[in-house]
Amino acid sequence: MILKELKELKELKEFFASEASKLERKTIVLLLAALLLAPAGYCKKVHTLGDSTMANYEESATITRGWGMYFGMFLTNGWTSVNYARGGRDSRGGYEELWQTAKKNVEPGDYVIITFAHNDEKHNGMDGYALRDYYLSKGDQAAADACDLRGTVPTTTYKEYLGKIVDEVLAMGATPVICSPVCRAYFSGGKIRRNGRHDLGDGYQVLTADGPKDGPKLPATDHTMDYAWQSQLVAQQKGISFVDLTAATATLYERYGDSKCHELLFDGTGSTHYNATGALLVARECAALMKAQGILADDIVLPTDLSVSPANADFGQAYKGQTLSRELTISGFGLSPESGTVSITASEGISLSFDQKTWQSAISCSYSASTLVKTFYAQLTLTQNGVTTGTISVEQGGKTISIPVTATAVTLEGGTEVQAYWRLESSDDCQLKGPATVVPQTWQGMYVQRYSAPNANTTWPEWTGYDATRKTQRNLLTGDAWPDGEIDDNPTRYVQWGIKAAEGTVLKIDELSLFVCGCGGNGMCSHIYYSTDDFQTRTTIFEMKNMPANNMQWVRATPVITLQPGQQLLLRLYPWYGSAATGKTVCLSDLTIHGMAFDTAGIGSTEGQAAAPVRYYTMGGLATQSPLPGMSIVRQSDGSIKKIIY
Repeated sequence: MILKELKELKELKEFFASEASKLERKTIVLLLAALLLAPAGYCKKVHTLGDSTMANYEESATITRGWGMYFGMFLTNGWTSVNYARGGRDSRGGYEELWQTAKKNVEPGDYVIITFAHNDEKHNGMDGYALRDYYLSKGDQAAADACDLRGTVPTTTYKEYLGKIVDEVLAMGATPVICSPVCRAYFSGGKIRRNGRHDLGDGYQVLTADGPKDGPKLPATDHTMDYAWQSQLVAQQKGISFVDLTAATATLYERYGDSKCHELLFDGTGSTHYNATGALLVARECAALMKAQGILADDIVLPTDLSVSPANADFGQAYKGQTLSRELTISGFGLSPESGTVSITASEGISLSFDQKTWQSAISCSYSASTLVKTFYAQLTLTQNGVTTGTISVEQGGKTISIPVTATAVTLEGGTEVQAYWRLESSDDCQLKGPATVVPQTWQGMYVQRYSAPNANTTWPEWTGYDATRKTQRNLLTGDAWPDGEIDDNPTRYVQWGIKAAEGTVLKIDELSLFVCGCGGNGMCSHIYYSTDDFQTRTTIFEMKNMPANNMQWVRATPVITLQPGQQLLLRLYPWYGSAATGKTVCLSDLTIHGMAFDTAGIGSTEGQAAAPVRYYTMGGLATQSPLPGMSIVRQSDGSIKKIIY
């Protein structure tokens, strides 16, 4: 990395030297000195590692939100937040997967927030790997194959993996912060139960020489099976900061009460995952606790009046004719007057909604007790090529916040059509059209049970013309038995397909589609993601819990994806079942990946193909995330360097 940055600095110096006739010599000297002293592309970052309660979610796929999505809105003075949290990860997965990705981007002076426990409890306090090894020692291969490898022991493997992350963060010159896990909203008598606070002392298991055994009930003062308490011990032993989000979220939930807590803070599918309001409030709780403890105290801001997140509504890129939507959240703590109305208006071409059903150019909502947390949605249709702009205005008590709106329409003209199509009727064969390479279908922790019609009562979308006789690929997890208590992905259980750009071509993907349903019951759940970096990061295109049995769901996404020569796009389906069950299958059919291939020699002349900016520098040599007003230097993704006026 150092050699790469030195090379980039050399190229920048050569560029600046060529500009010497246009700039004062003194400016050039100061510029080069600043470049040599400052790390290339450096900005101050808070990296967040956690599970589904912290993870990013796609607005178009689900109402679920993770609090890590909102933490960055409370940072100031140039600090940004980078969220690596992912559903279904325990502390072992946090170290072996999430941290291995995050640490490539961690710089000295950064902060790393670490919070796990929800999935560490998978085996009621036993270690998943140890349990698998026990079954292997007994010759029970089927039980070993079906064993969920997640789960840690609070006093041993849980602390071990938290400690490994902490040690490596410290070794990199960054600052680790352990946050205890957010509560599950398990109420009893108006209070959060012990297991909701991640203390399994009332009911847990231990792995003995004779297999799993129930452990004795522990008194409230015994924290042996208390993950939150054990995470605090790690922080104390390592001499680092600890934030008690378990206690904070218990207080938050209890303040609302059981019914209102679930209604206002959670996503409607249980007591674990938040909606936008819940996620934002928890992010604010974490920021407030950090500030109170002197952690980034000068760099955390807790707005007490009206604010809107995001402050800029960038809808991103899409194809001409597409309709895009964007979620925005209004928050106010200490509003004046104590009760009133917030009005939201949009410029021409932009419509607004609270429920994503009724769309208008102006909407409003009331608030009381000087407090408001409200999510709304903006929608626009791309009617022309290039950039579309507009404004959303939010007004309350004489204060108006203006939110710039931007969206970019792109076209795919002049290329060669590429399509990979898996019928999945009798085999996993793929029909490929155009210059690309298929990444064959593979299974992790799953297998094909058979190819057949899902059920005599199977229904397809009417527009397909298909009927219940159409055969599909029926997939089952290894061991055939779906475990109880799963509410999210199992990272070692998925079905995968993909496509790779041919050498000498850039492949523009514009559509992903397939049919999916559960067969045998209404409890099948699934997430479908795509990734262009081998799942270091991923984008959700589908989420559905408790699918209606034998009711084929059409999944279709129209992303703007560019694959460079040799780069691949992977598509994965992660299924789980809502309760313990056997024989339930997830049925798949008609998977399509579509796009256009462009010869690299002609890329520059195609609209939307220009090299993208990857680094900006002020004329004083300071690296910035985006161009600042005035003249800036920009390094492009193709390695070129140019000046821009912003």
